[in-house]
Amino acid sequence: MEKSDAANTLAALAQETRLDIFRTLVEYQPTGLPAGKIGELLELPGATLSFHLNQLKQARLITSIRKGRSLIYSANTDVVDELAQYLQEDCCSKSFDG
Repeated sequence: MEKSDAANTLAALAQETRLDIFRTLVEYQPTGLPAGKIGELLELPGATLSFHLNQLKQARLITSIRKGRSLIYSANTDVVDELAQYLQEDCCSKSFDG
């Protein structure tokens, strides 16, 4: 993961509503949820939900697939795994001699 990708991912998750959406979708892995159900569970109006879903999609934190007339959203936990790996790179190879 590149530094800019890590920053974008962290920025997307640094907003409470988006963090709530992502965590909700993690709970419903692997089947995912339709947008309406996410809005219902989190008590979010459609326009607000749509805005935050788009932000999460741009950060690759969620994916969507069309099933009939519905979009089913799922958490992309691989991106979080990549972020954790990026944050831990070289964590134990350097020492501080103060």
